[in-house]
Amino acid sequence: MLAGKRILLIIGGGIAAFKSLDLIRRLRERGATVTPVLTRAAEEFVTPLSTSALAAEKVYRDLFDLTDESEMGHIELSRAADLVVVAPATADLMAKMAHGHANDLASTVLMATDKRVLIAPAMNVRMWEHAATQRNLATLLGDGVLVAGPNKGDMACGEYGPGRMAEPLEIVTAIEAAMMDGPLKGRHVLVTSGPTHEPIDPVRYIANRSSGAQGTAIARALTALGAQVTFVTGPASIPAPAGVSVIRVQTARQMLEAVQGALPADAAVFAAAVADWRMAEDQPRKIKKDGSGKVPTLKFAENPDILATVSQMKKGRPALVVGFAAETDDVIAHATAKRARKGCDWIVANDVSPETGIMGGSENAVTVISAQGADEWPRMGKDQVAARLAAKIAGALA
Repeated sequence: MLAGKRILLIIGGGIAAFKSLDLIRRLRERGATVTPVLTRAAEEFVTPLSTSALAAEKVYRDLFDLTDESEMGHIELSRAADLVVVAPATADLMAKMAHGHANDLASTVLMATDKRVLIAPAMNVRMWEHAATQRNLATLLGDGVLVAGPNKGDMACGEYGPGRMAEPLEIVTAIEAAMMDGPLKGRHVLVTSGPTHEPIDPVRYIANRSSGAQGTAIARALTALGAQVTFVTGPASIPAPAGVSVIRVQTARQMLEAVQGALPADAAVFAAAVADWRMAEDQPRKIKKDGSGKVPTLKFAENPDILATVSQMKKGRPALVVGFAAETDDVIAHATAKRARKGCDWIVANDVSPETGIMGGSENAVTVISAQGADEWPRMGKDQVAARLAAKIAGALA
């Protein structure tokens, strides 16, 4: 799949830079040509010699190399590749990309390229979660930049959380997806996944048992067909797939804002199990029992209806809007009514009664309800459901 493809690999300055050496090896194993660009900070972690030896290519480092720049080498670098990959993409590099800075070779190449760009972020968890980084990420996603990772895990600084660079093979998968020709190539599909967490107080929240497995599988299947996927996920237990642009949220209101920010899209699949209710008022302190036996009264407010909001848009509505209906009784009747009420094109209905083992499990049994009626599918693995649904979406958008 990568044979004969040319990858321009920009290596940022972070401890994860050592993984870029393995990434080069993995890409070359698959027949790709890798041209490395090292930032000054990256040279503190990996040497030009080791990078060049693994890539079997010249390593580019300085914007003002007279030999290269006499022929506008940075422009040639930016245009000769089939894909530009930034791994690790540090907070500094992401900020430069988001704000159009071009004061070194790496940032200048990124500004000058007319090719797709994929980043693999890597930084401390606090830096990743910082509002500035998240604003920059939103800007990059809006610009069409693809994102692989980051993953959760232990960090070199001793902290734990999201910010670890995706593993080399995960990045390879994302690169292969970006290169793939398929029936959805050139299409942008939005997918929501996982539960939402609605705070009761600083230590408690309202949630459900959704693992995010089905939404993740759908995003992965759409990517395999060549789609550019924006993946808006609540706090799911299943890792986000490689090769998609990930936006992480906690609450229903955050998810709606992320969805609206990710539009326009050719299709939208709302697989997230969004909480219907939230607390009517924020509770700044933990609700404590006082020993009186009196149970506190919780006042709820209705959450925004994300599916209905997008389905009923007057302008910019995706050509195909797909909702999900997780029911425990009268599944088809409730799902059919939901489709009419929300205004979406399809509803994927399933029975999530505890005895089915579907919510949080590895299998699903769905019925796709559309204007043409109800199409019942046999019980199968969630990856199979996703592949079949992705193919159906591709057919609808053809």
